[in-house]
Amino acid sequence: MLTLSNCTVTVHDHDEALAFYRDALGFAVTQDVSYEGMRWVTVTPPDQPGLHLVLERPASTPDASPADREALADLLAKGLLSRLIFTCDDVDALFERLVAAGVEVLSEPADQDYGVRDFGVRDPSGNQLRFNQPAGRPAAAPVG
Repeated sequence: MLTLSNCTVTVHDHDEALAFYRDALGFAVTQDVSYEGMRWVTVTPPDQPGLHLVLERPASTPDASPADREALADLLAKGLLSRLIFTCDDVDALFERLVAAGVEVLSEPADQDYGVRDFGVRDPSGNQLRFNQPAGRPAAAPVG
């Protein structure tokens, strides 16, 4: 068996990233450890506990030269580093929750020709995230 366990998302500020991934999206913080001036922060989607997103600052890349770290920071500022796509049960409800949390919207929910209903946002570092619901899958029943 081969599974993905960790994936890196470059962020410029851990606390802002946590406010987005933990508070707005509902991810669990699985690690938040400081060591020798570095900080290792991982978050996990609620329905995928085996997948850990490592929230990493450009300065934390151990083998990068100062010039490489600066280039990473520049790409991050332009929103050109990470792109994540998530599948969810109810795109419209998630969109409304993220809008209420003040998240930057790139595109509103729309039915796409390639078989999903989706929308796009940016995290506080500029990373692009898309959330989709496969066409034909009804929205989840409201809880309560």
